[in-house]
Amino acid sequence: TTNYKAKMMKLTVAVALVASASAFVPMQNARMPTKLNFEYGEYDDKLWDNDAKKDVYNKWDPATPRSAKNFNPFETFKGNSCDASGIFPGESRYKDPTRGDVSFAIMMAEKAEAEERAANPKAGSEPGCPGCKN
Repeated sequence: TTNYKAKMMKLTVAVALVASASAFVPMQNARMPTKLNFEYGEYDDKLWDNDAKKDVYNKWDPATPRSAKNFNPFETFKGNSCDASGIFPGESRYKDPTRGDVSFAIMMAEKAEAEERAANPKAGSEPGCPGCKN
């Protein structure tokens, strides 16, 4: 039985050695696909103020799939606003936008515009449409 135990121990060590060695062998076809041709939005690295957002909103087509050039800049996702390319915080390629000046008067004017937009949404812009995140 000691001979049997010695053979089993040798076999166990050999199997463990082979199994651990395979961890250091590179995988075949281990290339990770990369997408290097990401196109940022029109206002990337530019002032991302309410006028820029209104310009992007006017060009937005809710029936066309969402992209860096086609998104609703006033849409929020998990309580966050998107950057100038329609990307939300926490997503890859998010860039903190250059924001415009803020004052109480400007905020009140923007609030009135937001209420007008909410009362008269673009046709086809209901949640779940191709151009929406939500």
